[in-house]
Amino acid sequence: MAGVQAPAGDVRVPAGETTGDFRFALTALTVLFFMWGFLTCLNDILIPHLKAVFDLNYTQAMLIQFCFFGAYFTVSLPAGALVKRIGFQRGIVGGLMVASLGCLLFYPAAGNQSYPLFLGALFVLASGITLLQVSANPYVTALGDPNTASSRLTMTQAFNSLGTTVAPLFGGVLILSAAASGLDAMSPKAEAEAVQLPYLILAGVLAFLAVVFSRLDLPEIDGPKDDAVDTESTSIWSHRHLILGAVGIFVYVGAEVSIGSFLVNFFGLESVAGLEEAKAAHYIMYYWGGAMVGRFIGAVVMRSVSPGKVLGFNASASILLVLVAIVASGPVAMAAILLVGLFNSIMFPTIFSLALQGLGKQAGQASGILCLAIVGGALVPLLQGVVADTAGLQLSFLVPVVCYAFIIFYGLKGSQVSAD
Repeated sequence: MAGVQAPAGDVRVPAGETTGDFRFALTALTVLFFMWGFLTCLNDILIPHLKAVFDLNYTQAMLIQFCFFGAYFTVSLPAGALVKRIGFQRGIVGGLMVASLGCLLFYPAAGNQSYPLFLGALFVLASGITLLQVSANPYVTALGDPNTASSRLTMTQAFNSLGTTVAPLFGGVLILSAAASGLDAMSPKAEAEAVQLPYLILAGVLAFLAVVFSRLDLPEIDGPKDDAVDTESTSIWSHRHLILGAVGIFVYVGAEVSIGSFLVNFFGLESVAGLEEAKAAHYIMYYWGGAMVGRFIGAVVMRSVSPGKVLGFNASASILLVLVAIVASGPVAMAAILLVGLFNSIMFPTIFSLALQGLGKQAGQASGILCLAIVGGALVPLLQGVVADTAGLQLSFLVPVVCYAFIIFYGLKGSQVSAD
C-alpha cells in the first residue's frame, strides 16, 4: 500500500536552496518509503509462518493484520497531535525509534513462544510506521522546486512498491526457508525463533536511520496559518463523495491486504500448486511488483482517461481475475490472482484524490478521515479468515470480490461531486 500523502502545510525552505542541495535528504526519505512498504508486506510471510508455528486457524492468523492495520485507526490522530507539538523531523526520528522497538519485541515474543506478544510487537511496529507516515510525507513536497513536487512523490511511491516487492524474497529466505530446513528436527520453539534474526536486522536498520534523521538539516515546515482555517459552515460529513471515498479506501486496503495475506496458503493448496511455504513466498513479489508497474502505467493512462473510469475498469478486471482464481486450478488460478496486483496499483491514490475533489480548505480534515479508513486492512482480512475457516480458502476470495464491486460503483458514480 502506498504511503498516505498528508497535506504539507506551509513550507519554509532556506533561501537559495535547491533540490540538489537536499539530495541526501531526499534519498533518505525515499529509503523511509521503501522501509515501511517492506515492513508492511513482510506480514504476508509472517502469517503462514506463525499459523504453522502456533497451529492457528485462518481467523486467528488474520489477527496479525488486525493488530497491524488497527494501529492506523488507533494511532493516526494521536500521532498528528504529537507531530504538531514536536515537529515533523522529530516525528520521523520518533517513528523510526518506535518501529525499531517493535522489531526488537519480536525477540522475546519468539523466545517465549507467545502469539499475543507477537501481536503486541506488530502493533508497536505499526504505530511507529503510522507516526512516520504522518511526519515524512510533507518533507517530500518541501525538498526542492514546488513545480516538481509531484514527480518526487511519484518516485517515493515507486520505492514504497519496491519495498513490498522485495520483502517476500527477504522473508522467504530468512524466515520460511530457515524454518523449512530440517523441519522435522526443529522444535516449535526453534521454528518461532526463525523470525528473531530478520527482525533484529530490521531493528538495527531502523535505529541507524533514526540517527541519520536526527542529524539531517531539513527545511522547517509550519502548519496552516490562521487565515487558512476553514470558516465555512458546511459540515465535512455533508460531502457524499468524501464519505463514499472513505468507504472506498476501507474496502480497497482491505481487499489488497487480504489477498496478499492468503497468497502463500492459496499457492499451497493441492488444487492450485501444492507449493511449500518458502517456494510460494517467492511468487508474492509478482503480486506487489505488478502494483509497482501498474502505478506508472496508470499515471500515463489517466492523462487522457478520467480517473473514475480507470478506477472502474481496474476494479472490474480485479473481480474477473479473482473469480477465475476461485473457479480455476493450477497455473491459471495462480496467474489470475497474481495479476490482481497490477490492477490494484492505481486504486489507493485515485480513490484518495477523487474523495478530496472540491473540498478546498476542508481537505486537511478530509485527509484525516481517509487515513482512518485504512483500518480496512485490519477488518477485511479477518472477515476473509472467518469465511476461509467455514467455507474453504478458495471460496473466501469472494470477500475481496464484494470490495471491488463497491469500488466500481465509486469510480463510475459515487465519486461525482454533488451540487450543493
